Amino acid sequence: MEKVKELAKMIDHSILHPTMTDEDLKRECEIAKKYDVASVCVKPYAVKQAVKLLKGTDVLVGCVIGFPAGNSAVSVKVFEAETACKDGAVEIDMVINIGKALQHDWDYIEQEIAAVTQKCHENGAIVKVIFETDYVSKKEDIVKLCEICTKAKADYVKTSSGFGFVKGDDGKYAYTGATIPNLKLMKESVGPKVKVKAAGGVRTLDGLIAVKEAGCTRCGATATVKILEDAITRFD
Repeated sequence: MEKVKELAKMIDHSILHPTMTDEDLKRECEIAKKYDVASVCVKPYAVKQAVKLLKGTDVLVGCVIGFPAGNSAVSVKVFEAETACKDGAVEIDMVINIGKALQHDWDYIEQEIAAVTQKCHENGAIVKVIFETDYVSKKEDIVKLCEICTKAKADYVKTSSGFGFVKGDDGKYAYTGATIPNLKLMKESVGPKVKVKAAGGVRTLDGLIAVKEAGCTRCGATATVKILEDAITRFD
């Protein structure tokens, strides 16, 4: 059971799909409670409700900001983070301004990450910085973002939002999410106090084990039940 618990405490159970209702939130929080995962990751308006639903458990409440495209002004991201913290969130997953990263406006990116990180830390929350590696895909850009996050004292770097769909030549949208090479690159490129979170595309027990071996201590997941039921079967 120790192995199962260790894997469960890697999982940030994602409750983020745009169509999810309050009933869905209740159901998914029950799943998070049952399997004793690390946290739930919810939409901003749902923080207060999630805190109530998970009261008395070891499951933390996290919240996304600037989600999913990262387009909000810096002041809005800071306000959104502060509001989520006041509502009871203790973990904040922020999306960077993707366009600014792609045009290498690193001063803007650094200011943004530093401002949100400072506000989170002032309110006793940790911050995870989402790069959206399906869009920001060049190795040198990922390395630069890791360096900025280290300087800004962010707690985690994170691959993806789960919603970074790329339009192909056929007009259809595809999505990759976390890859082992990107996770290893991020782990190698951050300072010793910055951790790595995988997100997007990790849907199996073997996938979770693989990102753990790549250096991740957290992983976003919607397939929590399948992953942990398989872990119980294999390790219990």
